[in-house]
Formats: sequence, C-alpha cells, structure tokens
Amino acid sequence: HNHPSAVEPFQGAATGVGGILRDIFTMGARPIAILNSLRFGALEDPRNRRIFAGVVQGISHYANCVGVPTVGGEGYFDAASTVNPLVNAMALGLMETGEIVKSGAKGLGNPVLYVGSTTGRDGMGGASFASAELTDKSMDDRPAVQVGDPFLEKSLIEACLEAFQTGAVVAAQDMGAAGITCSTSEMAAKGGVGIELDLDKIPVRETGMVPYEYLLSESQERMLFVAESGREGELIEIFERWGLHAVVAGTVIEEPIVRILFKGEI
Repeated sequence: HNHPSAVEPFQGAATGVGGILRDIFTMGARPIAILNSLRFGALEDPRNRRIFAGVVQGISHYANCVGVPTVGGEGYFDAASTVNPLVNAMALGLMETGEIVKSGAKGLGNPVLYVGSTTGRDGMGGASFASAELTDKSMDDRPAVQVGDPFLEKSLIEACLEAFQTGAVVAAQDMGAAGITCSTSEMAAKGGVGIELDLDKIPVRETGMVPYEYLLSESQERMLFVAESGREGELIEIFERWGLHAVVAGTVIEEPIVRILFKGEI
C-alpha cells in the first residue's frame, strides 16, 4: 500500500492490513498474526514524519480493532523513500489444508452472493492510482484511497469462517483492486464459466451512483461468494446475524463472459 500511504498515511496503511487479512481468511484460514515491512525517508523532513506517524497509527489501529496482534516488523529510513514510502503488510493464518476455499466459480445456475459492507464511491480508481507516478498533484487523488472499518472486518472474519463450515460455499473471493469488476471476472475466468451480476441488487451507501462507480469502487470489507444452489438462505442468515449485508446479486452462467445488468439493461 505504498501510494495510498503516501497521500493518506493512516487509511493507506490501515486498509493494507485489512486487505492482507482478507486474502487469508477468504481461503478459510483464521488470522493469528500480522507483520509489516516499512521504508520511509529521513525523519528530519516534516512530510516524512507525518507519513511515518500516520502509517504506524494506521497499522496499529486496524490490527488492534480487529484483534489480531502485530508480532513483528522492520523499518528503514533512507532518502530513496522520501517521495514514495514502502508499506508492505503480511498476515499469518491457520487452516486445515483439505478445507482450503478456492476462488474459481463453478456450478451453472449457482447463485452469486455479495456479502459484507456496502459499496460507495471511496477507493475509486485505486488500482490505476497505485500504478501512477507520485507527483505534487497526487494529494488530489485522495478519494482513490479506500477507507477501512476494522470492527466490520472482525465480524466479516467470523461470518466467513462460519459460512465456510456449512459446506455451502462453492467459491469465495474478496473485493480488492477494481472491486466488483475484478472479483467477478477473476472468479469466472478461474472456473472457466461466466457470471451475470445485477448492480441493482448491490447494497450501496450513496445515491445516484452510475455503473462505472459500482464496478470500480474499492470500498473495503466486501466479498463475492458462489453458493450451492438452494443453500443461499443458510449463508444469508449467518451474515445477517453478524450484522452484515448478504444478497443474491447474480448467477453462474455457461457463456464465458461477465454480463453486468443495471436498471434492466446490459
């Protein structure tokens, strides 16, 4: 989370922790520890001090709230990192290897579930922003930085691990870079199938959003599941009990494409 941390140190680092936790509990592992590797410019520079303080606060805040300890890390200071700090997060989790949850969609007609938090305009274009060159104008890109909610993620961890235990989850993937676009296309491609998704079913936290915003939002703490047909009710009940959204928003289809619907139109 280098670029996000350069323009918004607290949320940039915090959502790095949230994202790396999702990477492992999406597979069915219970997170038990967090580590980090950090690089900053010299602390004589006030800007570097602000970035350093914000990153450390962001990491500790998210980890403490979600209840997973940071057990180790490393930090170095060098002029090379003055403009662009390096903020690398790592997480450890435990699981039985035979119970790994895969991300490839399968089962024609199986329902596709959207679970977790709502979708908003935060994190718009975060993936492309992360690859852009940092300049003096990069502060204008702060809306591209996601905003994390570690307490919601704690609920998401428990709900996901409980849902996986039912055996009703065929595939799961978290929504990281490029949000709904990435998760639908990657899950479909890995499974050699297609996915049809209706944006009108997606829980939102802002009004007047257009399809482009739905599809590229990187709002945090969201997941996409493929469920066994007929068992989606079990999963929805689990997520709602944890105070989270869970809706059937799509279907696995045979045609190897991602078809997105909005207000009845493709």
